[in-house]
Amino acid sequence: MRISVVLPAHNEAGNIGRLVEETYAVLPRSLLHEVIVVDDCSEDGTRDEVLALRPSYRSLRYLRHGSRAGQSAALRTGILAAASPVIAMMDGDAQNDPADIPNLVAKLGEPGSDGPALVGGLRADRKDTGSKRLASRAANWIRDAVLKDDCPDTGCGIKVYWRQAFMRLPFFTTMHRYLPVLFLTYGYRVEYVPVNDRPRVAGKSKYSNLGRALIGVYDLLGVTWLRRRTAVPPVAEDSGAERLVSERETA
Repeated sequence: MRISVVLPAHNEAGNIGRLVEETYAVLPRSLLHEVIVVDDCSEDGTRDEVLALRPSYRSLRYLRHGSRAGQSAALRTGILAAASPVIAMMDGDAQNDPADIPNLVAKLGEPGSDGPALVGGLRADRKDTGSKRLASRAANWIRDAVLKDDCPDTGCGIKVYWRQAFMRLPFFTTMHRYLPVLFLTYGYRVEYVPVNDRPRVAGKSKYSNLGRALIGVYDLLGVTWLRRRTAVPPVAEDSGAERLVSERETA
């Protein structure tokens, strides 16, 4: 399975170029189909950094939003444009390690199988500040108590999943924080793999603990409602599928 790597970025000059180069360096060509950087209306040198690399990497794509829409919107823009059936996402701040991607892909089930449709990273040794690590542990505990999704590290930005499965999910502007529970809600399996975590070396985080907490409470209520109101029964019978396949083959 060849993959499309999607990198949402906002004001990540000093990070995004290094991450793109590293991704191409560590991922084999047999695995990597393309890298898509989605610039969420950056005001720094993010655009110039990515475009300077285009002559070196023919499969590097750069998409830019006309107005700022947030990380989830940037992620969705990249996935809509992706040509591969498997998506690998990383944060544009280069704290995720692209060398972990093959291990995540190896755990992913084949499309259409009952294997995991999403494999998320689990940061074993986080490099963030103590206050962020504490806030993250508290948030994970609260989320699990409410959603019961058994997700040990929902904030980890590196994940791989089936593009087709993602496209079935409802979109909202912070959905990237709830991908594991959304996949579960829609009947897919989810697994986790330990991954590397690296300190930010340029720029600054776009989130504060207080701001994320306030948005998180609002979103948690919405996702809880959505999960309770969603029913995705398995298809027990499809008597017309064989005839339609036969007609396509003979057309």
